[in-house]
Order: sequence, then C-alpha cells, then structure tokens
Amino acid sequence: MRRERQSVVAAEPRLMARLRSTVWGPAEFVGPPPFRLTVKGLLAGCLAAGAIVGSAVVGAWYGITGLAAGEGGLVCAALLVLYLCGLRAGRALVGIVGVLAVCLALQTPQAAAGIVLAERGRVESVVVTSVEGGSAGAPGRGRYLCEVTDRDGVPVEVRIWRGCRHSTRPGDVIAVVSDVKGLVPPRGAEGSGSALNALSGLSGFLAALLPACVVAVVRSCRLSVPEAGPRPTP
Repeated sequence: MRRERQSVVAAEPRLMARLRSTVWGPAEFVGPPPFRLTVKGLLAGCLAAGAIVGSAVVGAWYGITGLAAGEGGLVCAALLVLYLCGLRAGRALVGIVGVLAVCLALQTPQAAAGIVLAERGRVESVVVTSVEGGSAGAPGRGRYLCEVTDRDGVPVEVRIWRGCRHSTRPGDVIAVVSDVKGLVPPRGAEGSGSALNALSGLSGFLAALLPACVVAVVRSCRLSVPEAGPRPTP
C-alpha cells in the first residue's frame, strides 16, 4: 500500500507538467527563446495578418464579395490555427491566437473599404432626406443616420453616419466619398483620410496577434520525445 501511494505521489508532478505542457506549451529551453523559433513565430504572424488584410483589400478593390466580406480572412485564420496545432503549441495559446485572428478578419472589411475609398474615392455632395437615431432627450449622444439622395435626386442605398449630427435636418447638404467604380458603398467624407488612417483601426489586433504567434511558436519548443503516458507500477 505504501509503495502504491509513493508511486501516485511521484506521478502527480509528471501529470501536472504534462498538463502545463498541453495548455501552455512545453517550452523546453533554457535561457533566451531560440532565435529560430522567434523568427518563425514572427513570420507566421506577419504572413497570416498580411493574408487576412490583403484578401479583404483585394476583394473590396475588385468586387469579390466573399473576400470583401472577410470570408477569405477567416480561412486564413483557420490555416494559422492549423499550423500552430501542427507544431503542437499550447492549447490556450492556440485559442488566443485563433480569437485574435478571427477578430482581425471580422474588422478588416471596413478598413478595406476605407482603403479603396481613400485611393479611388470621389467626394460629392448629397442632400439629406431624413435623419434617424440618436438618444431621445440627449442631443449629441448616440449615432445619427442620414438617408440621402445624390445630385440627380436618386436615393443612395446606404445610410450615412459620418457627418450626420443631431443638428442635421432634411434638406441639408453633406459630403460623401463614393467609389468611382461603385464596388464599395459610399460613406461620409468626414473622418475619411488616407489608406494608413483606414488601417489604424486594426493596429490593436495586429499588435496583439504578432506577439501571440511568437509566444505560441516559441513555447512549442521540444527537446525530448513526449511520453506515451505513465507506466503501470508492477
């Protein structure tokens, strides 16, 4: 009985070590992280982020609906997760990277549309026909949406919120940016800027995704072959 108890106590540290290895990665190195794995993790993060953002920009530029909507970015996020799983990175780190990559893919379509409008957009004046939104009894709070018509009196399909304020009234004239090819919906000219400004909204996700990829790849370092499991005690 004492021998069995001692074997159970001895096996507990090994089980906890295997659990930590599975959740956070084995990280079997001493001293600074291996340079090779650091570069590999940074490269994986950069390629994944570039593919996620680039696919949405290409889709918005050429009118490819699936890519413009972020579906291509979600595929790239899934491929990144599969790559980390192939490295046997820690489950928790793979999950964190996956969540960040998916969030980036979901936020990218708006930034891609902003890039297209910044590069080939045309500023024109439209007439407000109705104003909705805001918060009752609290002027200036909430988002206001303006229905507008172009200079020929044709209603614009989307409602504009940039430049639409609580003081805006039907009949007012506001400026919008329209895609000369009509592949991207117009938006208010207020706040629209360069392509870099359009990408600035993604900086937080990019700043988090790259280090998360590096940590996941670095902590996947293994110097020994994983054991099949604890051996039965005779």
